[in-house]
Amino acid sequence: MARSNRKVVPESKEMLKQLQFEIAAEFGLYGPGMGGAMDTEFATELGMGGMSASGRTPYLGHLTSRENGSVGGEITKRLIRQAEQSLYS
Repeated sequence: MARSNRKVVPESKEMLKQLQFEIAAEFGLYGPGMGGAMDTEFATELGMGGMSASGRTPYLGHLTSRENGSVGGEITKRLIRQAEQSLYS
């Protein structure tokens, strides 16, 4: 059976992208001197500097697979934590 990366809730795309950049900034992977916004704590509010040639998305080609994986793992942890909190509150 083929895998699909289709979003179950398409409206979540922007929220997940914002979470991705916030976590990368917290880990020091996206910020000043790395193609990111000057203030990593508020990177999403300040906009995403260091855009690609198309001007649409930031260029993060300097990140390793391990670094990208750590961001994805942290996103998963936080989403699970939020789901658990909503079940028990």
